[in-house]
Amino acid sequence: MRVLIVEDELKMASLLRRGLLEEGYAADVARMGEDALWMAGAVDYDAIVLDLMLPGIDGVEVCRRLRASGVWSPVLMLTARDAYEDRVAGLDAGADDYLPKPFSFAELLARLRALVRRGAAERPAVLQVGDLRLDPATRQVWRGDHELSLSAKEFALLETFMLRPGEVLSRYRLLEHAWDFGYENRSNVVDVYVRYLRAKIDRPFGRDSLETVRGVGYRLRRDGGA
Repeated sequence: MRVLIVEDELKMASLLRRGLLEEGYAADVARMGEDALWMAGAVDYDAIVLDLMLPGIDGVEVCRRLRASGVWSPVLMLTARDAYEDRVAGLDAGADDYLPKPFSFAELLARLRALVRRGAAERPAVLQVGDLRLDPATRQVWRGDHELSLSAKEFALLETFMLRPGEVLSRYRLLEHAWDFGYENRSNVVDVYVRYLRAKIDRPFGRDSLETVRGVGYRLRRDGGA
């Protein structure tokens, strides 16, 4: 999952990004509303954490402009103020959820997972494709009854596939969702990690769930390779 953090307070932005990275997410930071608008327009983020109080364009206006420009990534709005007027303004501008400061990081993660599930029709808490299951909350993956051990990036890449079963995903799109702007060595990293995944989720079980679509990218079969 790739998340955009829009927060002008450097310490808060750094804490949020570090926490998300430790959980295996890809996370980018924008400290100004203007930066958030072009970044969200350029990248298909799985979710946006948006602070209400920003210099220049505030969070409500950022959210309003995102929706007006056709950016529909789920938005979790943060604020130090808890007056109902602020909640109403944020939600009316197009935010999907609201979390007042101070908050627990565990709750923020849970709300982000819920927003991503809500963004697609009938998205269950545990993703399942064939007998392949992935739990974003516990960071666990199973093939049938066998629990698999994946690295943070392997998990992020598999989650991207399992959110879009049967869909052909280009290398660029996979990079967008599993790696952030801070990652520079992008030449063949997707191919390398697809090989890693195949060695863990397919080969030991005689499966072929991750398909190469020549000249385009990769696809996770809807039947999970069964």
